[in-house]
Amino acid sequence: MNALTPVPQIIPENAPFSTEQRAWLNGFFAAYLGVNGGGSADEAASAPAEPEDFPWHDAALPLAERLELAKDKKPERQLMAAMAQLDCGQCGYLCQTYAEAVWSGAETDMGRCVPGGKETQRKVKELVAALEPMRDGSAMAAPSVKPAGPVGFSRDRPALATLVDAHPLNRAGSEKDVRHVVLDLSASDMTYEAGDSLGVFARKNPQLVQAVLDRLGATGEEMVGFDHEALPLRQVLLSKVDIARPSDECMLFLASRAFDGEEALKLQALASGEGPPELAEADLLDLLQAFPSVSPSLPGLLKSLDRLQPRLYSIASSPKAHPGEVHLTVSAVRWDTNDRTRTGIGSCYLADFAKPGDVIPVFVQKAHGFAPPADDSAPAIMVGPGTGIAPFRAFLEERDARGASGKNWLFFGDQKRATDFLYEDQIMDWQRRGVLSRLDLAFSRDQAEKIYVQTRMRESAAELWAWFEQGAHFYVCGDAKRMARDVEMALLDIATTEGGKSAAEAKAWLDGLAKAGRYQRDVY
Repeated sequence: MNALTPVPQIIPENAPFSTEQRAWLNGFFAAYLGVNGGGSADEAASAPAEPEDFPWHDAALPLAERLELAKDKKPERQLMAAMAQLDCGQCGYLCQTYAEAVWSGAETDMGRCVPGGKETQRKVKELVAALEPMRDGSAMAAPSVKPAGPVGFSRDRPALATLVDAHPLNRAGSEKDVRHVVLDLSASDMTYEAGDSLGVFARKNPQLVQAVLDRLGATGEEMVGFDHEALPLRQVLLSKVDIARPSDECMLFLASRAFDGEEALKLQALASGEGPPELAEADLLDLLQAFPSVSPSLPGLLKSLDRLQPRLYSIASSPKAHPGEVHLTVSAVRWDTNDRTRTGIGSCYLADFAKPGDVIPVFVQKAHGFAPPADDSAPAIMVGPGTGIAPFRAFLEERDARGASGKNWLFFGDQKRATDFLYEDQIMDWQRRGVLSRLDLAFSRDQAEKIYVQTRMRESAAELWAWFEQGAHFYVCGDAKRMARDVEMALLDIATTEGGKSAAEAKAWLDGLAKAGRYQRDVY
């Protein structure tokens, strides 16, 4: 939503929690105490701050438009506008708190925003430099030293899970490859709740790593210094540094190690967002092959690469239904570019490269309000096409296990029912047993005219409005730029046609639902 409440600072900075734990606890106590702004809990409870409007906090808006909306705001907010606006937690923060940490100097890594990619990384660095004159004269904070928290609840102290299975959910003939991933948590004390996400420390495609080693003339067994440890080069390339998205610093370093002047100039241009367009999305192997005169030193190369960030996935299980396990719904991402098949780092690690019995570092990313209704009698409407079904499988398992009396309505869609109806048997069983009061399906390619979940919503506008009048909570999970935006537009239209509201009143109504915790999004 556009109007969001700023994250209040209730937990002291010196409390023994990691940054992401402190952010989650701040949100929890804010909700519990009814706090909307900064200051201590006592101050906020007695004089809650006015909600701050973040009109740029919309992942569907292009970067230039977000920056324009924030141009007259304080530096932290301008930096926030450069983030991907997903609040996904992959960086270890929320968009707001990451921007604040970067501006304060508590966080020095400006390349943590995985969904924002290089566009965000470059803009954040540019803004930090451009906004430097706006500092009030106070010294920047020293980079924060994060206190150790419980194992499994922080990217800084992951737990170890064992891969049990990663079987396909699509049937033969599908154009997709979605996997149901099962991880065994019995060797750890890590717990989670429906609505949480799981951070996975993936390893990269071993074939890509081998090709990079071959180009470097290395065996992979060379011992290199990394994080105050001596590790084999192959291990560092597999699991420690990001070779799929070389940083601008890496390109400048490669330019400094190029013996051909023209190649050096092209690498410098790439580092500034220009250069050969076919290399705009190049990985490290592409660069090393495109510029044969480059001969990098191993220490310099590793230092120039960004850290490999964990990948976050919405948890697709309730611990009440699957004690000692956590389930994920993962779409394996593969594409062909420059005569090579590329693979998604996290998705293809789980689908292709990790094998049953492999141990994987993971951690729980707590949800910020995205959870089944606390009131078991409250109705729940869930919109989750494709892999967006993941958290709602968890929600329905949770509500089923709790014996919740509230009605449940699921909107699910994909390409073809015959091949892409994920979790069909379980969903149909929920419908037969009455766990699902209503199920609306939208398979876009089963007819000439494409039908989507928002199409089904508009067809059921009157009943949807009736559910809202009964206090229903509305959830959406999936693509932020198209689907979630279209679903929101459908909600606004329904508020106008069925609720008799003007456009401004419909917007205020939806903002009110969000502030009351009855409109929640888990988008990516």
